[in-house]
Amino acid sequence: MKITAVVVTYNNEKKIIDCLESLQGVVDEIVVVDSHSTDLTRKVAAYFTDKVYRHSSADYAALKNFGQEKASFNWILSLEPDERLSRGLKLELLKVKQKPDEAEGYLVPRRSFYLGRWIRHSGWYPNRRIRLYRKDKGSWVRDRFRVALDFKGSSGRLKNPVEHLAFASISEHLNYLNRVTERRAQELYLKRKKARFYHFWVSPAARFLGTYLGKGGWLDGFPGLVISTLAAYSVFLKYAKLKEVWKKGERIEPVSHSQ
Repeated sequence: MKITAVVVTYNNEKKIIDCLESLQGVVDEIVVVDSHSTDLTRKVAAYFTDKVYRHSSADYAALKNFGQEKASFNWILSLEPDERLSRGLKLELLKVKQKPDEAEGYLVPRRSFYLGRWIRHSGWYPNRRIRLYRKDKGSWVRDRFRVALDFKGSSGRLKNPVEHLAFASISEHLNYLNRVTERRAQELYLKRKKARFYHFWVSPAARFLGTYLGKGGWLDGFPGLVISTLAAYSVFLKYAKLKEVWKKGERIEPVSHSQ
């Protein structure tokens, strides 16, 4: 088994080094597809691989599929610029390469680092997704709001996680929620859904309790409290924006991957 790692970038010069360094000695090839970064991302990536491509599309699925097409090998490892292979995952991948089984794709957990702590609960972990797969069994697709891997094959599981360097600050987390709630409000609007009174009280409270108590947010200390509180806030914000759209009779344009 030989593996090509595919990483899509946009202004990731500060994060891409850890990502690409973690791939050394594990994968057989690295393909970086850059969506016209204005910083030093491409220059940094070129230090690790000669397969660095610029692509004009803002469609994340198109960028991922382009990288997959440029892969020399049949197995794809999908990683984001703010992610890296854990030490345990490196060893596990090397074992899979030496003795592959019948699986055509592998679910890999992701562990996020947030506010100075590895998050092991709060609904953020294990967050398993297909990361390693045969390229003839998977392609990236998108609808108006989401991008996902369309995987059609048998899957196995790897035990060790990808490490994710999540939001650098609460402000960055809030900026993300502002963008994603716009998309979710628009999705509800297109389905002709309306915000009801309970959406602003009961639904946020239920989300907080479900995250903090039900999903063990309290076990993650202060970061878990922040995650749970912002999860509740995102529910409130989504429905507030939905109500705003209905009042204005306007549509919120979906946000591209590079924004």
